[in-house]
Amino acid sequence: MKAPLQEKFEKEIAASIQKELNKKNMHALPQVKKVTVSVGIGNMYTQGTKDFSYIENNIAAMTGQKPSLRKSKKAISNFKLRIGMPVGLTTTLRDRRMYDFLERFANVALPRVRDFRGISVKGFDGKGNYSIGIKDCTIFPEIDLEKLEKTHGLQITVTTSAKTNYEAYLLLKALGFPFRDEVKKPNQSTK
Repeated sequence: MKAPLQEKFEKEIAASIQKELNKKNMHALPQVKKVTVSVGIGNMYTQGTKDFSYIENNIAAMTGQKPSLRKSKKAISNFKLRIGMPVGLTTTLRDRRMYDFLERFANVALPRVRDFRGISVKGFDGKGNYSIGIKDCTIFPEIDLEKLEKTHGLQITVTTSAKTNYEAYLLLKALGFPFRDEVKKPNQSTK
């Protein structure tokens, strides 16, 4: 069973993107490949907190998928980091969960940010991927504020098959991302 946003993409959005990009082949259109949600916990671990189950529960509530614990591969003495210490929790979403998360993120969570005026286009990496950092996890309505011990931020990375920032911008804009600015076409000159 497909997510509503995925069905909308296949029926409506893909055709409009194809027209905008002048591509003849539907399979050459940019698509969302995966969404990665990460939370860094290294600083909390060095301060003595050993129980991260509340962060794990928050990510599971937001994404519908349990995150995996990431451990350090290097020792860095200035950060009091040793090999094997926990540094983050991450989960990778694909298919239905990915589209459900993107729809809730763009239409429910982002408008709950205080003084929200849109998201910046500076999060594109030049290869068609978009990353955004969220300072407060409570913008997601799935988070139970009564059980929340301490607020934390998270990093969301949307990986697409787009070749340029402009293609990725068109895709994410069509999926409902409220961008503040625009990305110019690659061959468009400024006057």
